Amino acid sequence: MDVIFTLIIYLVVVNVIGFALMGMDKWKAKKQAFRIPEATLFTIAVIGGSIGCIFGMFTFHHKTRHWYFLYGMPAILIIQIGLIILLSYLVTFEIL
Repeated sequence: MDVIFTLIIYLVVVNVIGFALMGMDKWKAKKQAFRIPEATLFTIAVIGGSIGCIFGMFTFHHKTRHWYFLYGMPAILIIQIGLIILLSYLVTFEIL
């Protein structure tokens, strides 16, 4: 139970960070300030923050014209969901 709780807390935190980074980058773009690198945004998505990044994209209308964000972020989420399904299958049938 502790592992599941820790994993949930991790995912909530990393998704809040992804959402906040999208908002901060949009704000910085409007102010023409130093921007958050796109690699940072994708890294947050890959380590579990894809849902927060996607919500941030559409909430702040940020990076929605870039095809690699528009299709890349949902692709990362689909891969993550697939990995969760695969891992739960392997654990359920004691293959792992």
